[in-house]
Amino acid sequence: MTYNDKVVRQFVVMTVIWGIVGMLVGVIIAAQLWLPVLNFDIPWLTYSRLRPLHTNAVIFAFGGSALIGTSFYVVQRTCHVRLFAGGLASFVFWGWQLVILAAAISLPLGWTQGKEYAELEWPIDILITVVWVAYAVVFFGTVIKRRVSHIYVANWFYAAFIITIALLHIVNNLSLPVTMTKSYEVYTGAVDAMVQWWYGHNAVGFFLTAGFLAMMYYFVPKQTEGPVYSYRLSIVHFWALIAIYMWAGPHHLHYTALPDWVQSLGMVFSLILLAPSWGGMINGVMTLSGHWHKLRTDPVLKFMIVALSFYGMSTFEGPMMSIKTVNALSHYTDWTIGHVHSGALGWVAMMTIGSLYSLMPRLMGNKVMYSVKAVDAHFWIATIGIVLYIASMWIAGVMQGLMWRAFNDDGTLTYTFIETIAATKPYYAIRLLGGLLFLAGMFIMAWNMMKTLGAGKAPEFKAAEPAIWGEHA
Repeated sequence: MTYNDKVVRQFVVMTVIWGIVGMLVGVIIAAQLWLPVLNFDIPWLTYSRLRPLHTNAVIFAFGGSALIGTSFYVVQRTCHVRLFAGGLASFVFWGWQLVILAAAISLPLGWTQGKEYAELEWPIDILITVVWVAYAVVFFGTVIKRRVSHIYVANWFYAAFIITIALLHIVNNLSLPVTMTKSYEVYTGAVDAMVQWWYGHNAVGFFLTAGFLAMMYYFVPKQTEGPVYSYRLSIVHFWALIAIYMWAGPHHLHYTALPDWVQSLGMVFSLILLAPSWGGMINGVMTLSGHWHKLRTDPVLKFMIVALSFYGMSTFEGPMMSIKTVNALSHYTDWTIGHVHSGALGWVAMMTIGSLYSLMPRLMGNKVMYSVKAVDAHFWIATIGIVLYIASMWIAGVMQGLMWRAFNDDGTLTYTFIETIAATKPYYAIRLLGGLLFLAGMFIMAWNMMKTLGAGKAPEFKAAEPAIWGEHA
């Protein structure tokens, strides 16, 4: 019996391609904020159309392809069986690419529900549901027919991600269709806002956190060639995270029509969330215990340790920004943009890149990528890009918040809104440079991947013999 790695290779290739596309659109809209004339007065090239295209491409096309692809790889290796329903797995791949293509067409045309991270209209939402159910059948079918009694922790995180995203997607997208391109939500007012941000923040929690923690729990030990630091801590981390994350959404709605007690509840759960988040970060970092010397020679581990560092920083910054007094300064400013990208680029993208650099050569029967020097160059270019991006947005955000709440002695505003925009412009240029550097790194990765995949014929890997309790392949 051999593993089904064809669908994994397909997802790996598309992850890199969609990463380039999504980040290219991000660079375009960053350039538009710095120089608005770059929208060329073309409606489908305006910031308002391209921004949801950027977020959907990076989160669901790049991140989603990475999550599905790595989960298919990991679940086979840790369960010691071939992927359940290979034909259905192929449908998941092509169905997901169709979803992405439909999003890429509909969003620039302005066909949107107007709900952040849930912009896609109802026909595409139905397609997503069908593909996601198929994905769940493949994943859980593989887990059920496993040849080992133990379910490795990475699969727990993948399972939580699959189940929760299904719940979030269905509840938040309940709507009444009017035409093929227009629908109205069943919720109204403050309830609509609350449901949206229950979905919005848990898209962060279970799509951009739980799924990538699954990657971390498999690929970091694999790359260090040692066990995870504390398996017990990983289980505690899992249950604490999924129990708490679900309630953090209302912190997006401070100082709104949402009842004050709901806002406060969201803030409290966000603050509690710091503990399990840092538990996972510490577990990942400490997995390198006894292996720190490998950072000198293994750039893949550099990606992973920097990703974990950004995860720790983002999960400290997020709870702090949920405190009402801090939120009064940070909300609606570019500080929030900096925070989002410290998570999206620093944690999600760096962990994805590190995992793919670990995975790709193994798929081809090799130990390392075609060019290790190119991997190292990619690391430094990407890291510098992230630092420039985040630092510029932090400075710009705090400056905006302070300028907006500055008053003269007579009670009038010290600065007009346009003055705050003018003051921010230099930082938008730095943000653009940071984005360009990160995009350049993705092109290096694409070249290295093509060379690695073209270096030889992919071997067929036989399913391993059942492992003893607690071991993983």
